[in-house]
Amino acid sequence: MDELEVWDDLSNIPADPPTMRELCQNCERPMVVCWCSALPPQRLNPRSRIILLQHPAEEKRCLRTAPMLKLGLSENKCLIYKGKKFPQPKHEYLEDILNEPNTVLLYPSKTSIDISCLENKCDNYNLILIDGTWPQAKAIYASSPILHNIKQVKLLTNTISSYIIRTQPTEGCLSTLETAAEALSQLEGDPKYREQLVQPLHTLCQYQLDNGAVTHQSKEFLIKTKTYPKLIGKRLSRLLRSTENSLVTT
Repeated sequence: MDELEVWDDLSNIPADPPTMRELCQNCERPMVVCWCSALPPQRLNPRSRIILLQHPAEEKRCLRTAPMLKLGLSENKCLIYKGKKFPQPKHEYLEDILNEPNTVLLYPSKTSIDISCLENKCDNYNLILIDGTWPQAKAIYASSPILHNIKQVKLLTNTISSYIIRTQPTEGCLSTLETAAEALSQLEGDPKYREQLVQPLHTLCQYQLDNGAVTHQSKEFLIKTKTYPKLIGKRLSRLLRSTENSLVTT
């Protein structure tokens, strides 16, 4: 056998498959970083339901919070639709939901009202949240005219995000999970949503911190303390002004 034949044989030897970490069948994360033990003892069953309009890029994030929300609430109390504009033919029943009179959109526009000021908080609301960064949320809103006709609400709270391993744009920004938990607590008049739904996020952050992650201050804080490492651009400047008293899901 000559040298070329030897190399040919060697090149056809299959590579050993990568060692796969055991995954949790519930959250589909590696068992070592599973946060399911921190989920509510029983899935919470609010009168209202959360409808997430999720930008496709969010699904690629390994530390996203939408799965925590979906697993923390009862079946069909958190519906997730993916896309860059809504509704699309693939979004089953979404157009009907968006047209229902009890549907409200959490979006910090000039016409939005405080969610705590809704006249009939005991109603079963469809609470629409846009799941993405602020630029992604604005793009989804702009490309989805049906959203412009929905009553808009905003969330006013002094809560500081517990998502301390991810940099937020401003001090008032909350993750998707935290936003939904706070909104449900106000709509349902029950703090258990705020207290129980965010526990998996605390578990996730603590694991990351224990394994080398560091806490992140918001860009707003870094800019105010003159420790932001880059020059601030016009878009970020506008964002800080526009979200001064509002919350943006991330």
